[in-house]
Amino acid sequence: MHEFGIAYDIFETARKAASDNHATQVKKVCVDIGEMSMVNPEQVQFLFETLIEEDPILKGAVLESRVVAPETRCTCGYYGNEKFVCPSCGALPELVRGREIVVTHIEIEVDE
Repeated sequence: MHEFGIAYDIFETARKAASDNHATQVKKVCVDIGEMSMVNPEQVQFLFETLIEEDPILKGAVLESRVVAPETRCTCGYYGNEKFVCPSCGALPELVRGREIVVTHIEIEVDE
């Protein structure tokens, strides 16, 4: 179950950002999850919520996931979202987007 490792990495990324910026609270963590990453966003959500239960800075933080559709290109010039067969020439297109898992931004509170 690689979702645990992913949830843990998101948790650690948020903790580091909070620490680096002297945050008192993490409010939201936004993540892009590529459709072709073979990750279940609901499992990542559950595991993230479990990880933050005992952390005073992250407790109550919201994980907002956005599924990113795949984008492909082919040597023939095709660019689109066909994942397995290029509709122009029949070759296997190259996946240029849709496999990534990226923390896009983190909302924190800091004392002034």
